[in-house]
Amino acid sequence: MTIKEIELYNFRIYKNSNCIDFAHQEDKNIFVVSGRNGFGKTTFLMSLVWCLYGRQMQDVDDIYKKEIDDQGGYSKYIANSLNRLAKSEGDYKFFVSITFHNINIPEVPCKEIVIKRSYNTKTSTSEEVEVLIDGHPSELAKEVGQEIFIREFIMPIEIAKFFFFDAEKIVSLAEVNTPEQKRRLSKAYSEVLGIKKYEDLKSELESLQLNLRQDSASATEKGQLRSLEVEVDTCDDKIEENESKIQELREKRSEKNKASRDIQEKLIKSGSLITVEELQDLRLNEEELGRKLTELQSELKDSYDIIPFAIAGEKFLEVSNQLQNEANFKAAKFKDENVKGVTNKILTDLIKEPKPNDLVIDYQIEKHFAETFEKLIRKHFFADTPELPSDFKMLHEFSDLEQNELLALFNNLKYSFKESFKRITSENNLAKNEINAIRKKIRDAETNQESPLIAEFRKEKEDLDKEIIRIDETIDSLNREIGEFVNEKTQKGKRIEDLSKKLSVSEKNKTKDEIIIRNIGNLKDFIEKFKIKKKESLEKQILEGLETLLHKKGFVKKVEVEIIGETIDIILKNARGEEIKKESLSKGEQQMYATALLRALVEGSDIQFPIFIDSPMQKFDEHHAENIVKYFYPNISDQVVIFPLINKELTEREYNILSKNIAKTFLINNIHEDKSEFLPLEPTDFISTYNKMYNNAD
Repeated sequence: MTIKEIELYNFRIYKNSNCIDFAHQEDKNIFVVSGRNGFGKTTFLMSLVWCLYGRQMQDVDDIYKKEIDDQGGYSKYIANSLNRLAKSEGDYKFFVSITFHNINIPEVPCKEIVIKRSYNTKTSTSEEVEVLIDGHPSELAKEVGQEIFIREFIMPIEIAKFFFFDAEKIVSLAEVNTPEQKRRLSKAYSEVLGIKKYEDLKSELESLQLNLRQDSASATEKGQLRSLEVEVDTCDDKIEENESKIQELREKRSEKNKASRDIQEKLIKSGSLITVEELQDLRLNEEELGRKLTELQSELKDSYDIIPFAIAGEKFLEVSNQLQNEANFKAAKFKDENVKGVTNKILTDLIKEPKPNDLVIDYQIEKHFAETFEKLIRKHFFADTPELPSDFKMLHEFSDLEQNELLALFNNLKYSFKESFKRITSENNLAKNEINAIRKKIRDAETNQESPLIAEFRKEKEDLDKEIIRIDETIDSLNREIGEFVNEKTQKGKRIEDLSKKLSVSEKNKTKDEIIIRNIGNLKDFIEKFKIKKKESLEKQILEGLETLLHKKGFVKKVEVEIIGETIDIILKNARGEEIKKESLSKGEQQMYATALLRALVEGSDIQFPIFIDSPMQKFDEHHAENIVKYFYPNISDQVVIFPLINKELTEREYNILSKNIAKTFLINNIHEDKSEFLPLEPTDFISTYNKMYNNAD
């Protein structure tokens, strides 16, 4: 899949129709789009994400979320996306369209697909999305929904961050620490590596199997199942309702935050303690601490599930000991049965052996030798088999998996939970204190003048801040309810599954049930092998990428990818087999790691999609930059679009190294403060033209 053309119409700084031609060339895959700061590079990248995902673009990356929050919510963001010059001339419509070429959709033959998202600030309540296949409206897109069509057949939103990214910000991939961050990233890894689609297929087969079994249920059992299914549906409805409320509240909070910040700036300007620039720095620090606090609270929330076990430590230890004894009992019983089985076989064979006619063995002698023989067999062949206590009772009878999970929890409590909990609470309190100190500094900087206008501003800001706190509390409450509904849904689903498994399959469905069981078994085996294959491929690709890109050859000697359940973790090791903490790497090394990871993920995926990279050479020294232009950009995808600042993020030397792979170049020319356009240039003239236009000629 490649992009043939992109059109921006009245989107932000791009007035009227602005088309950019990305027609593919077989032997050249790099496209360079550049211009000075403020001319529209980042806006162009943002327009693509908006075209594909609309309101959900903030789920792609924090960059877009921050942009929307700074605007005061999505409604304000979308209203402010109309070109100001077009608005003054009475043109209220804007759109972005992307034309895809060589796209493969199962059972839908096509040459081109156009995705177009448009909005009219005067008449629209929400944006319109069109999907055209070879110039005609898509019936499939209408049937499944335009947004779902884009996610299912063009690009899943969970993995968009690997294809639209700011090279300076991808270091965040190396700074993933909290369980919540790991879960989100693992979900994206699973999607991009293709694991999720097989897991989903297995889940569908398991659901089908349960439905077949439910078909043979009695009237009473069907009533129970229907009741449970209604309760599950109710949980889904409540979760969806709460998520909708949270989205509305977040939108409202963004508006209130924007209004509060604007008033705060007015108050600061009327005082003299700090400048507006210093205020911006304080806000950035506050935002960073706020993100850290959110992560710590997420870690703290994960700890809440473990705290009850820590409180009931003695009882938990009893359960753990009981389980260990039960495991020993099972092993002893198994071995004891082996002892008796082997003894009986040998004695039986011995009795069958012919005896001399003059040899008489009475019952007492035979019994003595049988008992002695059993003791000797136990002594010489089963010496490690404990004697079974006669009064031992099995209470829990956990499976091996359940016992391992409980043992892992016990070891967590015993060895690491206490220190981890202390660290989280300590860092949480420290972050809160730092945020409070920053907020106090900002409050102190606000003017103490008591003119009626200032007093009114202060009162308005206080009311807004109180409203923001109330909104946050409501969102927290709704999130807690969602957690309760999710738990309830899980419990009800488990009961449905348990009831269904106890049902016998009807005669008419036996063949189907056997086929499904066989396919589920085959699929489980395949998924395990597939995970191992992807794991090994990812390990190899990341290591090769690091060895190619990093200065320190051999610094990372081994890469281990751990896939445990739904969690995927990546561990770097040195020559001594010690783990290299990713947070201990320098910013440049973190960027190299994230770059190698991105390349490995794209290489390991079956997704063919163009890659768009903003600030492509930020934080790279000369050697790293050369490695990136030689080995990374030419090989990461069939179509790569980079948005560099010429002479800063891409020097003439680096451009020349890349030139043999450059298909087309475009300069973003700023005509007016509210209007930019794309100038197509010959790749050989690109640098010289840029330098001439901006008086940087040699």
